[in-house]
Amino acid sequence: MTTTRRAFQSLLPFAPAAFARGSPPRRNVLFLALDGLNDWVGCLGGQPRVLTPNIDRLSRRSVLFASAHCAAPLGNPSRTALMFGRRPSSTGVYLNSHPYSGSRALAEAASLNQHFKDNGYLTLGCGKIYHGTPGVSADRQGWDDYGQPQGDFTLPAAKSLAAPAPQGQFVWGPTQGGDEEMNDYHVTEWVNAHLRKRRGQPMFLACGLFRPRLPWYVPKKYFDRYRPDSARPPVAKSRTEVADEDERVRNNGASKDGVRAYMAAISFADAMVGRVLRALETGPNAHSTSVVLWGDHGWHLDDDLTWSRFMLRERSTRNLLMIAAPGMPYLQARVGFPVSMIDVYPTLMDITGVRPPGGLEGMSLYPFLKNPLTQRTQPAITTCGRGNHAVRTGEWRYIRYSDGGEELYDLEEDRAERHNVAAWPPMAEIKTELARWLPTHNEPDVPKRSA
Repeated sequence: MTTTRRAFQSLLPFAPAAFARGSPPRRNVLFLALDGLNDWVGCLGGQPRVLTPNIDRLSRRSVLFASAHCAAPLGNPSRTALMFGRRPSSTGVYLNSHPYSGSRALAEAASLNQHFKDNGYLTLGCGKIYHGTPGVSADRQGWDDYGQPQGDFTLPAAKSLAAPAPQGQFVWGPTQGGDEEMNDYHVTEWVNAHLRKRRGQPMFLACGLFRPRLPWYVPKKYFDRYRPDSARPPVAKSRTEVADEDERVRNNGASKDGVRAYMAAISFADAMVGRVLRALETGPNAHSTSVVLWGDHGWHLDDDLTWSRFMLRERSTRNLLMIAAPGMPYLQARVGFPVSMIDVYPTLMDITGVRPPGGLEGMSLYPFLKNPLTQRTQPAITTCGRGNHAVRTGEWRYIRYSDGGEELYDLEEDRAERHNVAAWPPMAEIKTELARWLPTHNEPDVPKRSA
């Protein structure tokens, strides 16, 4: 058995592979981020009942990376890794409480938006791109303008809630107002205003949507799309410890209601994506803009007996990632080989023709855009706290913890990751082969933010 068994897969039939020769133009980049979205998207098939028509429509003119994995199953280290193109083990940013401004390794590094600005791009952003935004104070110099819609990103602008369901941090409920009362709506308004402008300067335009992250407060019409009995929690697997918050949701009999609320929040986020895409498609930048749609980490929703993430399992690490670039020879292409979200930075350098900075640890996905049947050997690496890593290949997930504990899953035989075969003697060679991809250096934790 080897890690190369059926490792390089794409569901797209073979087609001619090549962009036009020559240096790519300095295209605009529309950088669309969703918070806390797992694979419950129509084109990814994680939950067939979820309605995501706008994301699915974009996938039909994109290369969809169906096995894209975050660098960390937490917002701050995941977003820091994507925006700087470096793994948590190299920066020391492992937790939400670790500010990237305190990382020694990033002291001289240019963020993605800063590098675009340094290379002649107009850099514009609004919403949640870095963890904790709308602030971005630590990276203010990297933006020419950053929109600041009024109100709390965690709640509708008018806070007109109807029958909220408090469950500790797991809070949800339909709102009585419309889309225009949601802060994400105002983020899209700001972004759309820039999409409607014709400029002589290329722009990097970032749109960060807060949903479908908790709390799941969205207008009632999105709840109405799903019958209460249609929202079934995933089948839970055994785990020795269950967080108090998770147990509270389950013991209160709220699992179905919570799943329905998450589905409603996804559909709301999809509607906001649709607003931005329509502004792009009907504006002057439609044919000169590359679109990247991405998420920062997954959610379990009662899978693995947890409602959150913070695990080195598929449901926590799998992300949404699709790229549509003008002149791509493929429509509705699907890449099945595992890739990492730190690959986004070097990919955008290739798409736009901007020279990449030194120190990037990701590998450009540009070859996949030219030919989705491209093969490569580097797996996706996810880190959850210092010294805890998962290696994701086309057929294996290997996890090694800082205390020496191991997990190994044969994903061709055990997609649900129910059977840990790390202790089986025949797996020794497989583990050795996979272990060579583990980070050899684990940077000390960045000092935590003061309370």
